[in-house]
Amino acid sequence: MKQFAIIGLGNFGYYLATNLYEKRHDVLAIDKNINRVQEIKDNVTRAVVADATDIKTLETLGIKQMDAAVVCIGSVISDSILATLNLKDVGAKRVFAKAVTEPHGRILHKIGALEVIFPEKDQAISLAERLHNPNILDYLPFLDGYSIVELLSPKNFIGKNLKELNLINRYGVQVLAIKKILPDQLNMIPKGQYILKDEDILILLGPNHALDLLRKKEE
Repeated sequence: MKQFAIIGLGNFGYYLATNLYEKRHDVLAIDKNINRVQEIKDNVTRAVVADATDIKTLETLGIKQMDAAVVCIGSVISDSILATLNLKDVGAKRVFAKAVTEPHGRILHKIGALEVIFPEKDQAISLAERLHNPNILDYLPFLDGYSIVELLSPKNFIGKNLKELNLINRYGVQVLAIKKILPDQLNMIPKGQYILKDEDILILLGPNHALDLLRKKEE
């Protein structure tokens, strides 16, 4: 079990906090709004009405001992920045922060956020990719120019084994896993002798241009 502090209980913060708690982690939920704290109190370990822009308040909450803190404040950018700075100053081990604009994100990085999250941007990119590539079931940006995708096995792959397809040398694409819809199974790091079947879903890591070429094989 890990310990997390979630600061800001709008939609993003609420769902993050409650999902971490459902996964049996110790979750401290913080917001200035008493109604939001009341709403979440039964679905986290502890819920506190507090202002994260007040460093003295943060010092009393034991955040220094926690595994990570996440700033989910988006409506008031100055509060988001100050809360992130305060977390670093009180000795938080790892600080993640939500950003609403690119300049906001750059500032958060500059003051010490380990990772900056753009929820709306990331969801929009994922949806755009799935609309663009209908046979891609899911999409996750990985590094600049690279992605992890779930791809239905192209028809001309069916009946061939992974060694024969040689995706790593032909496209620079690595097969991380293969999922079966029925029954629900996951084959992690499959061997080269694995023969692809109709119901197989490939989980691939590779450069975006190569993944796009593989997608077109299904069209």
